Amino acid sequence: MVGRRTVLAAALGLATGCAHSGPPADVGARPAPSSVSASASASVGPSPWPSPSAPRAGSVTFAPPVREEVLARYGGQRPTQWGTDLAGVVAEVPDGALALTFDACGGPGGDGYDAALIDTLRRHRVPATLFLNARWIDANPGPFGELAADPLFELGNHGTAHRPLSVTGRSAYGITGTADAAAAYQEVADNAAKLAGLLGRPPRWFRSGTAHYDDVAVRIVGELGERVAGFAVNGDGGATFTAEQVARTVAAAPPGSVVISHFNHPDAGTGPGYAQALPRLLDAGRRFVRLSD
Repeated sequence: MVGRRTVLAAALGLATGCAHSGPPADVGARPAPSSVSASASASVGPSPWPSPSAPRAGSVTFAPPVREEVLARYGGQRPTQWGTDLAGVVAEVPDGALALTFDACGGPGGDGYDAALIDTLRRHRVPATLFLNARWIDANPGPFGELAADPLFELGNHGTAHRPLSVTGRSAYGITGTADAAAAYQEVADNAAKLAGLLGRPPRWFRSGTAHYDDVAVRIVGELGERVAGFAVNGDGGATFTAEQVARTVAAAPPGSVVISHFNHPDAGTGPGYAQALPRLLDAGRRFVRLSD
């Protein structure tokens, strides 16, 4: 397990892969983040279980908790914490595995599709959790369908408008956060409904735009039946790292890490970097899991 969070951004912004702006990401150690409590027993390669995001036959109506009831509970609460490392934000997995996660931010953050990176994961039979923004889904119906049908991948919720999740409008990397509890609810619920309709089941995991939250917003995500994904290692510096930097950072990820990268920038160093790093990790006997495994 990761003793302390290692954010290896090398003075490059986490949000750059989605926003193309913002100050450097934090560098150095942070307090130990939350971890997944369920056993992570999947080995390298596709899980023997059905994909958490595998399409289901028939239609599904997403029924979130009543909006008014959630707002009645949280609308008057004031947050006391803000950032990427809060209680309830999961950044570790058990048993020394690695959880590779990749964001597709959509809109101004980029609607591209790094097919080469996805092919690398498939070629090495490495599972991953992919966080999809609503705008990216709309711009990429073909790739979305292929990813949803692939049991190697779990598809998570990356929000509707790709905003930091806040109940006070707090910003991160120059991106304005959701203005209040109602906006935070909709940022999660609207894309959850989209994913549920397409996949046949609601997503299990949520990551906000920029991966920033306040503690009230984290609780609102829980009300919607999703867990909040953080990160222990910034694998591609917001899609700004060179291939060599990505390879070096990912290969050095401590056991138990949730690694964040992006797959919406096919011209970035992310894909080539993972092509270098994964054979080293596999040769070293490292195991990979999706967050829900």
